[in-house]
Amino acid sequence: VYLYPYISALLGTCKRPAGRMLLNKYCESVYQTQRRPTRTIMIGKVPVGSSHRIALQTMTTTDTRNVQATVDQVKKCADAGADIVRITVQGKREAEACMRIREQLFKDRYDVPLVADIHFQPTVAMMVAEAFEKIRVNPGNFVDGRKSFDVINYDDPKVFEREREMIEEGFTPLVLKCKELGRALRIGTNHGSLSARILSFYGDTPRGMVESAFEFAEVCRKHDFHNFLFSMKASNPLVMVSAYRLLAEEMYAKGWDYPLHLGVTEAGEGEDGRMKSAVGIGALLMDGLGDTIRVSLTEDPEYEIDPCRRLAGLGEQACAERLGVAPFTETSRDTHTFKRREGALPPAQQPGEDLDYRGALHRDGTVFSAVSLQDLAAPEALYKRLGAKLAVGMPFKDIATSDSILLRELPPAADKEGRRALRRLQEVTTHVIAPLEALAADPLPGAIALLPLKQALQGPLSLPQGITRWAAEVDGTESEAQLASLASLPSPPLVLLLRTAEGVSRLHASRRVFECLAKTGVDSPVVHHIEFPAGTSRDEIVIKTGAMVGGLLVDGLGDGAMIECPGEDVDFLRSTAFGLLQGCRMRNTKTEYVSCPSCGRTLFNLQEVTEQIKQRTGHLPGVAIAIMGCIVNGPGEMADADFGYVGGNPGKIDLYVGKEVVRRGIPMESACDELVELIKEHGRWVEPPSLEGEGERKGELVAAA
Repeated sequence: VYLYPYISALLGTCKRPAGRMLLNKYCESVYQTQRRPTRTIMIGKVPVGSSHRIALQTMTTTDTRNVQATVDQVKKCADAGADIVRITVQGKREAEACMRIREQLFKDRYDVPLVADIHFQPTVAMMVAEAFEKIRVNPGNFVDGRKSFDVINYDDPKVFEREREMIEEGFTPLVLKCKELGRALRIGTNHGSLSARILSFYGDTPRGMVESAFEFAEVCRKHDFHNFLFSMKASNPLVMVSAYRLLAEEMYAKGWDYPLHLGVTEAGEGEDGRMKSAVGIGALLMDGLGDTIRVSLTEDPEYEIDPCRRLAGLGEQACAERLGVAPFTETSRDTHTFKRREGALPPAQQPGEDLDYRGALHRDGTVFSAVSLQDLAAPEALYKRLGAKLAVGMPFKDIATSDSILLRELPPAADKEGRRALRRLQEVTTHVIAPLEALAADPLPGAIALLPLKQALQGPLSLPQGITRWAAEVDGTESEAQLASLASLPSPPLVLLLRTAEGVSRLHASRRVFECLAKTGVDSPVVHHIEFPAGTSRDEIVIKTGAMVGGLLVDGLGDGAMIECPGEDVDFLRSTAFGLLQGCRMRNTKTEYVSCPSCGRTLFNLQEVTEQIKQRTGHLPGVAIAIMGCIVNGPGEMADADFGYVGGNPGKIDLYVGKEVVRRGIPMESACDELVELIKEHGRWVEPPSLEGEGERKGELVAAA
C-alpha cells in the first residue's frame, strides 16, 4: 500500500480507470500538422479554440496598484496586437485597483480581455472576477498554500483522495462565480510549483502536473462549468513539451476537448528567450496543439507580441496547408521522456589518417557553419566568427567553436593563403566539408566529401586523392530501402546532413527518416541543415529554427544543427545554433539564466539585476542561475536551476541552492557578491580569464603550435 503511489507514478499509470489502456495518441497525426479539435471558450470578446485563430497574450510588468501606469501598458500591448492581457493580482488592494483599471480601459474604448493572475488568494480571485474576463489559478498554491518541498507519506492512498475534498471546498465558490458572470478560467500548472501533496504522490513530474490540473478540472465539470482551458508551463522546454503531450493524451482518452494555452515560463531575454519559447511552443504548434500562446520574455510586454505572432503564424500555416508526408508507422520515438538517439559519436579515428577527425563532431551536440570564399578572404576575422581563440593569428578551438565548416566552393590550389587558412582549421579539428564535385576538380587533402545519399548509392564510391571521409546529404524523400542501404555500405558516412527538399515538411519528413534509421540499425550521426533566403530577419531565423529543428531535438532526433542564410553574419548563425542546442538541453556552452518577466510582484529592477549578475557569472558554462523578482516565481520556477537569486522582501534577497533557501534577507547591495561566494562554496566557480592570463594562454598556444 505504501509503495503503490510511488511505483504507479513512476510507471505513469496512476489512477487510470480499470480496463482502460494507455492511448498514445497525443495529437491528430504524427505525419501531418492537423489542429487538435477543441470546444470554443469565450474570454470576454475573444473566442479561443480550434475553430479560431491562435490568440496572442502578454502580461503587464507594472505595479498593479498604479492604475494609470497599468492602463497605459495594457493599451500599448493591445496596440501591438495582444488579444488578451494578464495582470498580477497579489492581494485585496490590487483587486480593488483592477476595478478601476477595467473601468478606465472601457472609458478609453479598450475592450481587450483582462486576466487576473492569482496565487494563494481564493478570496482575491472572487473579488477580481467581478471586473476581469478571466481568472488564472495555479493548482499548486491556490488551495494548498505557499510552496513547500516537504515530503508527505501517504501510507493509505485514501488519505490522498480525501484531501481532494479540501480542494473542492476552496475552489467551488470561484467556479460558481465564473459560471454566473460568464468568466473564463485557466487552470495553469507550473513545473516546480506543485503542491507538497502532489509532489509527495507523483514527484516533480509531468504526470504530477497533469493530475494536479485534472483535480481542478473535475470540480469545474461537476458544476457543469466548461469555459476553461489548461496550461502546463515549465522553464525547461523538454519538460513543458512532455507535460502538454501527456495532458493531450489523457484528454483524448477521456473524450475532453478543452483548449490549451502554451507558454515556456521564465524563458529569458533576447535571442535565448525567443529560442527557448520557439523550441517549446513551436514543437507543440507543429503537432497541432495550442489555441492561445504567450512568449515570456524579460522585456517590456509589448515586445512579446512579435515573436508570439511569428510562432502562431507558423502553426496556423502548417495546419492550413496540412503540412506533412505520406502516412507511416512510428514506433521508436518516445514522446514523454527525453532520450537522445545514439549516434556513432565521437567519430573513430582510422589508421593512417594525418588529421584527427574525432573533433569533427561533438558528442553532446554538433554545430556546423556554412562559410563562403568571401568569408575566407579575411582568415583571422573568420576564425573569430567561428568562435575560435587566436594566438598570433592562428585559430584554436574554444568551448563554442564551430565543429566543422561547409564550404560549397573551394579556393583554388594556387590560392596559398586560402588553402593555408583551411589547413589551420583542419589541424585544430574544425574540419572542412565540401561537395564531391568541387573536391574532384581541385582536391583539398583531408577534406570531407559531401554528396547526396541517392548519388552515393548508385555505384562504388570513389573519393579524390588525399580524402578518406565522406558525408551524405539526405533530403527526406528517400525510400526506406535507400535509407536502409546505409547499413550495408562498406564505408559509412561520417555524418548525415538532413537538408529537407523544398516543399517537404521538415518535421514530419525528419521523423520518418529517423524511424527508418532506427528500424534498420543505422547509427550514423545526423546534423539538421536548415536554410533561409538572403535578407531573412534574425527573429525569423531564431523562431523558425527553434520550432522546426528544436521540435525534433526535444525528441532526441538529431545530433546537431547547421543554420545557413546567405549574407548573414557567420557568428550570429553559429551562436544561434549553439543557443538551440542549449535550449534543447544538449550542449551547454554558456551560463544559463532563468529569469521571470517583471510584473507587479517584482521587488527589484529585473533587467538591471540580471545584467549585473551576468557581468559576474557569464563565464560559467553549465551553471544555471534563476533570477526571480518575487517569491511567487521563486522556488517553483527554479526547478532546473543550480542557484537562485530571489526577491524576498523590498531591498532583501534570498539565495537558493536548487530548491533550498540557504541565505535569507541579504541586502541587495551585497547580494551579488554573496551569490558568487555561494557558487564558489559549491565548487562551480572558475575565475574569469584575465588579460594577464590570456597572455599566458596565448604563449602556451603558440608553443603548442
